[in-house]
Amino acid sequence: MARSARDLTITDVRGVRAGHAEDPRHRTGVTVLRFDSATATAIDVRGGASATYDTASLGLEATYGRRWGLFFAGGSVFGLDAARGLRERILEEGGGHPAFERGRRIAPVSGAALFDLPPDGTAIPDYAELGYAAARSASDRPLGSGRVGAGAGATVAKYRGRRSARPGGIGSVAAAIDGGHVGVVAVANSVGAIRDPFAGRWVATARGRHGRGVPPEPPSGSVRSRAAPGPGTNLVAVVTDVPLQRSELYRVAVLAHTGLSRAVIPVHTATDGDVVFSCSTRAPDRRVPSGPPGARADRVGSVAARLVAEALLVAVRDA
Repeated sequence: MARSARDLTITDVRGVRAGHAEDPRHRTGVTVLRFDSATATAIDVRGGASATYDTASLGLEATYGRRWGLFFAGGSVFGLDAARGLRERILEEGGGHPAFERGRRIAPVSGAALFDLPPDGTAIPDYAELGYAAARSASDRPLGSGRVGAGAGATVAKYRGRRSARPGGIGSVAAAIDGGHVGVVAVANSVGAIRDPFAGRWVATARGRHGRGVPPEPPSGSVRSRAAPGPGTNLVAVVTDVPLQRSELYRVAVLAHTGLSRAVIPVHTATDGDVVFSCSTRAPDRRVPSGPPGARADRVGSVAARLVAEALLVAVRDA
């Protein structure tokens, strides 16, 4: 499959730095995106079991929908503590904006967590520390993929239960568009199997007897499992330096979900927490017409949808 975006990652987008941190003993971690300034952000949640941090204010009806950073974390609701570490590092380095007297600053961040908790009740790491470490490591170098950062403990194809799952991970790709770039980082941690929509073949399906792969929808309908599906959650961030308004960013997030539906089967299930963040690091110039209503968002969103599918494939293959 031709993969022109394979050598580019989300850090090729202007105004973005990214970094990972892991706890190898607990096989979990955090990935962060840091922006050079407060960045317009929108969100679209489709999964039935999301774990998110400060996302209500990203609605189109909200007053302030800008963020200084995003994080993805393992650990389910425990992983949401990564926000504190990310925010602390941003403020240490002079980020954020004044909000109080005497020069005090704030740095709004948002994020989401996936379920990678071990079934044996192993101790939970300090996700605030992991968030800080990931933020400290953030740079404009190409972002690593596979079982790193938030993808360290990810698994896919859990529709026959967690014991039948395959390794998941994190992936990032980007592409040039309209004089800038659109980039994607995606964590593959799904109930569904991973399918390559470009080559038309399965990449990661649940393990059956003797380790043989079992697609989620066998043609005969004869394969059944009594095991309950394991918890999932695919996490996606789309970032562009093409200037977009927040209403356009929401449309980009909606279109990006189609990339999930191309590569993950089934997707958006009751035990997934699938979420897409969409951000633009450049404010639109209202004096310059953007063409027919929605044309610019459709163009960016269509590219983003393809990149989401590619990033998921990178995540699983590099795992």
